[in-house]
Amino acid sequence: MEKNILLLLILISSFSFSQKNKENKTAVAKDYFPSAEVWEHKNPSSFGLDSNKINDAILFAKNNEAKLPRNQEIAQAMTFGKEPFSDAIGPLAERGEPSGIIIYKGYIIAEWGEPSRVDMTNSVTKSMLSSVIGLAVEKGLIKSVNDIVANYVPPIEVFNNNEFRSAEQIGQPQFLYPFASAHNKKLTWDVMLRQTSDWEGTLWGKPDWADRPNDKPNEWLTRKRNEPGTVWKYNDTRVNALALAATTVWRKPLPQVLRENIMNPIGASNTWHWTGYRNSWIVLDGQVIQSVSGGGHFGGGLFINAYDMARFGLLSLHKGNWNGKQIISEQWINQALTPTTANTGYGYMNWFLNTDKKLFPSAPLTAFAHLGNGTNMIYVDTQNEIVAVVRWIENSALDGFVKRLLESIRK
Repeated sequence: MEKNILLLLILISSFSFSQKNKENKTAVAKDYFPSAEVWEHKNPSSFGLDSNKINDAILFAKNNEAKLPRNQEIAQAMTFGKEPFSDAIGPLAERGEPSGIIIYKGYIIAEWGEPSRVDMTNSVTKSMLSSVIGLAVEKGLIKSVNDIVANYVPPIEVFNNNEFRSAEQIGQPQFLYPFASAHNKKLTWDVMLRQTSDWEGTLWGKPDWADRPNDKPNEWLTRKRNEPGTVWKYNDTRVNALALAATTVWRKPLPQVLRENIMNPIGASNTWHWTGYRNSWIVLDGQVIQSVSGGGHFGGGLFINAYDMARFGLLSLHKGNWNGKQIISEQWINQALTPTTANTGYGYMNWFLNTDKKLFPSAPLTAFAHLGNGTNMIYVDTQNEIVAVVRWIENSALDGFVKRLLESIRK
């Protein structure tokens, strides 16, 4: 009798272990990540999603195409032409038609337009910039985001094709010192990442005051600087100063850092490229390197297709983890998603948060987006396991798209 009971207990225990093992294997296998070669498509209905609602969202995106011309040289002039020194000094390109991809639980469930087309993505570039700075922190190249940036940046030699200096240049600075002023010496990596630095100066021919200037020209050159961390302002010249500082920390081109450490590991294509300006070349350790820009305000920035954007979005959704490998530290992602005191809808550049549902009234509070002019959007919704890339849509239509997309999830 006792032997039979013992045998029964062993069988029950064995069955229970087997079931738990199967459950664990299922849990491990539930997150799908595309390989570099294949990204599996699935019908929305296979997940119980409403295909008609998804089609409504796509049609809405198409019908709300950005009104600015597809010629990006003209679009840039129309957007920033009234600003002083606004001429583009980096490459621009004709853009394609409204395009996008919708990812659910890692699978492509819908796509439209020209998702393979390599287009400008404007300030989505900033999310790439903040990510490579995160990698520098993780690797110990930057010890803390609360460190002073000036302590990391050497005198910078600007590459000049002119072999000789003229007599008129005698006594003029031969190096860049972008963090040498009394104000700039106080700036930390954190305030630069959050766009609350009020960095002062001119870089690559673009003064900080000329980028989205206020309506009081008499104050442009003389106004008192705000204390770091107290005032938020979107400013590409300051972003470019951050990119320059990051380049001197890595001692190599930031696109190379991005490609080797993030884009290749997540299986991105080889078609994207990240560029700076025609005059943003420096000399580091005897090598000529381009300091890249953080967006397309003055041209340049990241040129990329929607599939590669979606891969970065999926990496964001999984807190920097890609198929079991931590590409970007989860701590960094959490920091990037921490609201900035001076603008609670903004984390690290260019992580836009849905704090108080101001950005996306129709989405969960936890949703966020990487946003760039155009509008280019990588929408990330951890609650609903959705990533959506939407390109060349009116900014005012972003929530309308999200609302229709989320209506496809049958309650």
